[in-house]
Amino acid sequence: MRDHHYISSSVLDLEEIREIVEDKKLLALSEEAIYNIEKSRKYLNAKMKENKTPIYGINTGFGSLCNVKISSDNLTRLQENLVMSHACGTGEMVSESIVKLMLLLKIQSLSYGHSGVSLDTVTRLIDFYNNDILPVIYSQGSLGASGDLAPLAHLALPLIGKGEVMLEGKITASEEMLKKFGWKPLNLQSKEGLALLNGTQFMSAHAVEATLRSIRLSMWADVIGALSVDAYDCNISPFNELVQLVRPHRGQIKTAERIRKILAGSEIAGQVKHNVQDPYSFRCIPQVHGASKDTLEFVYKCFKTEINSVTDNPNIFVDADKIISGGNFHGQPLALALDYLAIAMAELGNISERRVYQLVSGLRGPAFLVDAPGLNSGFMIPQYTAASIVSQNKQLCSPASVDSIVSSNGQEDHVSMGANAATKAIKVVENVSTILAIELFNASQALSYRKPYKTSPILQKLIQEFRKEVPLVKEDVVMAPFIQKAKVFLENYPLKEFSFE
Repeated sequence: MRDHHYISSSVLDLEEIREIVEDKKLLALSEEAIYNIEKSRKYLNAKMKENKTPIYGINTGFGSLCNVKISSDNLTRLQENLVMSHACGTGEMVSESIVKLMLLLKIQSLSYGHSGVSLDTVTRLIDFYNNDILPVIYSQGSLGASGDLAPLAHLALPLIGKGEVMLEGKITASEEMLKKFGWKPLNLQSKEGLALLNGTQFMSAHAVEATLRSIRLSMWADVIGALSVDAYDCNISPFNELVQLVRPHRGQIKTAERIRKILAGSEIAGQVKHNVQDPYSFRCIPQVHGASKDTLEFVYKCFKTEINSVTDNPNIFVDADKIISGGNFHGQPLALALDYLAIAMAELGNISERRVYQLVSGLRGPAFLVDAPGLNSGFMIPQYTAASIVSQNKQLCSPASVDSIVSSNGQEDHVSMGANAATKAIKVVENVSTILAIELFNASQALSYRKPYKTSPILQKLIQEFRKEVPLVKEDVVMAPFIQKAKVFLENYPLKEFSFE
């Protein structure tokens, strides 16, 4: 029996989202959420009867058509036309994991009772989530204001029997999906189409996934960095607590502490060193990794605020008896944070590739980490691959948030480009995973040349498990499968023992 997560006004944390997804919990509305949704819809219905003046998006057109009044008998058609006309996505299909997050975050936002949607609409979205009915959404088309219009239109299409969904691993027409489950297409009421399309859930879902992956990769960067420190026979004095306390950035202190604990008991670290100093890519791990940790803490707070917010327009305030048209759909906070996240993660990849370069340089071990260099190229080309990916990350880190372009006849004259920041950030994070996998591949090989001295017990255990997937390389072989296996290892190996909490 699967557990339930009850949607309510309580703050939803990113780690809680991880648990919901990993434990495959079913969603359900709390009594509070049901009350808030119904109260808001009832208020809007009453307001529509008594108020004949234009209310944006409820009885008017959209964007620059905001002054065009729509008759009451055309309100359902207005909302359905909105959904259909805005479904202009293109590019690659969005991953199923992100689409599922989009559903969760849209449900959460609508549940606060400031959007005016019907209970039936939110319930159907929950049905989609619980039955793994994932609308087919495309990665391109959103300007990040007025929210993620094109991708969220594709999210909403199956509600009215349009578009396509991923169901049981196959792309299925929404009409067929509805028949399979015995459901009828929804007749969207006033405001509902706009509530579904306005919002930042495309950006937010990417942000959540990128942040959760980044937190794990940040820890991996410390673990693999510590392994490289021993593999390169480095001094451990730069990780001394006294050094950190005179420049007490929180991430720097935390990184150095973790490195010290990971290397505790290392025979290699305990040896007298002939090199007075080590390259920055080893010596400055606390400063570089720590700065990225501090960035992750900042963006985590930003994204946590966003996923617990109402981001459609206009907003309905029942107790204040007001319907207010504002701009909560604007993705600028997300765009800036996503650019910052991408830059911070790219730097973890950047310094990782420099350690890979040093490990294969031949300065503190055999050139290219192989016994017969020349006859064998050894680990020459994995560094090329890492360098190529690092360079691509630099290109991807050109900020999207400094860009804007005019749309909707000048009515929407400043946009965030947060959706482009989001898709770029996901690619950067994926690239960093590959770079760290290459460093693990190289460092584990380099460590074998430190024998008979041993690394720390915790790293010995790590290498022992890694060797079950990736062997020592004695002579030239096809390397690509080993890099891929190293990536899978990073995704699956439990890191709890390295958290030291």
